[in-house]
Amino acid sequence: MSERDRWTGALDRVLELVVVLGDDMSRGLAREGLTESRATLLWTLRRTGPVTQRDLAEALGVSARTITGLVDGLVASGFVTREPHPADRRAFLVTFTPHGLSTVEGLEQGQREFAELLFGRMPAERLDAFLAGLDEILGRLREHGLSPEIREEDR
Repeated sequence: MSERDRWTGALDRVLELVVVLGDDMSRGLAREGLTESRATLLWTLRRTGPVTQRDLAEALGVSARTITGLVDGLVASGFVTREPHPADRRAFLVTFTPHGLSTVEGLEQGQREFAELLFGRMPAERLDAFLAGLDEILGRLREHGLSPEIREEDR
């Protein structure tokens, strides 16, 4: 087998993994009433705590218009609220509702369980090599300007 055939075979496996994981994630998020973009906002909010829309937009690398649409959708579906900012009367903090917080906690638990399913029986050396390979691939993609984006249609 030539090097090119090995590379193509490796890419075929990566693409299959992307399709399987993407489909599973999309179905799981849809069951919770979320899109990928809305879930990304919730993960960010989980890391940062209550935060302004401006800070969310900056953290996600999206426009004010996009973040407004995402937050509007999450407010309407009961995942977050806009609360008055304690130090800036012109600003509001995006904050979890109890439903939003329990949903994110459930997603975190699901992520831990899925990670254990995938990697729990993998020897440490193999997992370390796998992670090093992924880091190298992701680095190359970033060097070529490829990174995840929040799409307008996912708001």
